[in-house]
Amino acid sequence: MSAPAITPVFVRLKLSLLRNGLRQSGGRKAAYITSAVFALLFAALQLIGLIALRGHAHAESVVVPAVAVLGLGWAVMPLFFPSGDETLDPTRLVMLPLRPRPLVRALLTASLVGIGPLFSLCLLVGSVVAVARGGAAFAVAVVAVVLALLVCVALARAVAAANVRLLTSRKGRDLAVLSGLVIAIGAQIVNFGAQRLGASGLGELAPAAEVLQWVPPASAVGAVHAVSEGSYGLAVAQLALSAGALLALLALWSRHLTRLMTSPDGSTLPSAESAGKERSSTGLARLLPSPSAASLGGAPSRTGTVMDRSLRYIWRDPKTKAAWVTSLAIGLIVPVFNAWQGTGSVYFACFAAGMLGIQMYNQFGQDTSAFWMVAMTISSAHDAYVELRARAYALLLITLPYATLVTVLTTAMLGDWRRLPEALGLSFALLGAMLATGAWTSARFPYSIPQEGYKNVAPGQTGLAWISIFGGMMAAALLCAPVIALTIWLNVSADGDDWTWLLLPAGTAYGALLAAAGLKLAAPRTARRLPEILAAVSKG
Repeated sequence: MSAPAITPVFVRLKLSLLRNGLRQSGGRKAAYITSAVFALLFAALQLIGLIALRGHAHAESVVVPAVAVLGLGWAVMPLFFPSGDETLDPTRLVMLPLRPRPLVRALLTASLVGIGPLFSLCLLVGSVVAVARGGAAFAVAVVAVVLALLVCVALARAVAAANVRLLTSRKGRDLAVLSGLVIAIGAQIVNFGAQRLGASGLGELAPAAEVLQWVPPASAVGAVHAVSEGSYGLAVAQLALSAGALLALLALWSRHLTRLMTSPDGSTLPSAESAGKERSSTGLARLLPSPSAASLGGAPSRTGTVMDRSLRYIWRDPKTKAAWVTSLAIGLIVPVFNAWQGTGSVYFACFAAGMLGIQMYNQFGQDTSAFWMVAMTISSAHDAYVELRARAYALLLITLPYATLVTVLTTAMLGDWRRLPEALGLSFALLGAMLATGAWTSARFPYSIPQEGYKNVAPGQTGLAWISIFGGMMAAALLCAPVIALTIWLNVSADGDDWTWLLLPAGTAYGALLAAAGLKLAAPRTARRLPEILAAVSKG
């Protein structure tokens, strides 16, 4: 007796999961219906727009990169939205007597149910209609749409299966915090790309399309265009490439499913090599000042400990990591993309120092309720000063080389090497001013950062956050006024060009003095206001 087919069962299971999810609450149902309506409306408008490209000379240059971006979206979707589809976790099926091949077939079919596949189908149909000419091309278009859609779905499933242990862990769920970063950076890239296309025309996409037509799933759409041009051999090669990619992804997916179904979760097993051994510091921690090294007074130094803790927050805490990565990315994108377009200035490089200087604000808020352990170690203004200074050192460890790199890169792209010293001097002065104001506002206007969800300010503390960040930034800009005035004076002066190199040491020294003064002023206030700071950062 043959085993019953499991594909219809999995399709019904997917429909049941969708239906039961909507029954949980009225808010969830309203959110799902609203998002579905907007997604389908956008898909319909996109389909109409792509069909309108039919007959355009650069239609292929638009649709091929669009399908490539669609495939990229399917690849990263499981990493940033692991809870968006309960069926992405195959470990829930480990107790069932299922073989990998039928399971792959059933899950692949069930994956075609949903808004995402329907949206992708509209984009693919519009893409092939835009480039298809003649009966043969439309016949190939049917095969191309099916192949491209299956490649997208199989790619998402293979990525999810390969990373399922991560995606179902706490760290995996914390990746969703970075999804906003991806959207923000993607919006900036799309904005600059749209400006460039508006100025130069769709022909700018032709070189990218020439390359992407050999990358599945875009190669399937490239095959339709090849048939329309009469290049049947090229079309066969591109279809074969898409089919081969689909088979490879299915094989990879099946192998990961087999391992997940038959192997224990290694993340829950203790390491035999590390058992009984004391964990030692590795990597960057070894280069920091030793927390056990005695100072001249005989007391142990806390600088290395605080720096190590701050760097671990940056690497491990999802909210802190998201803030840093966002600042690093935007601080690079704004000056570099403007320089690439030929509309930028070397002074735009100061944006990098400014974005990272913001990380000095609300230093104690990132500790949340754990700040009480730090507060227990602060008994004087000197302790508070060492704490703030070490946190500033940790920030400078990343910011100084990064700001220098962005400034040099921007200068190289513009070819304006004469202004490199003054741009670096301004960046370092701005960074020092933001360290000073950030230390002071951290003690004067602390606020809590919720660990769950996407909010960065606890309810009722929005005003504190605005005063802390924007008030501190305005104060930093005023503190930088002497360096800015000196820069303007040297640039407008008749013989000032011979002395602009002095702005680098002058700006560096001025920034260092501002930072030291700000830390000194903030330390006594921090020591006095420890109970208020602890209450503020523990709220929510």
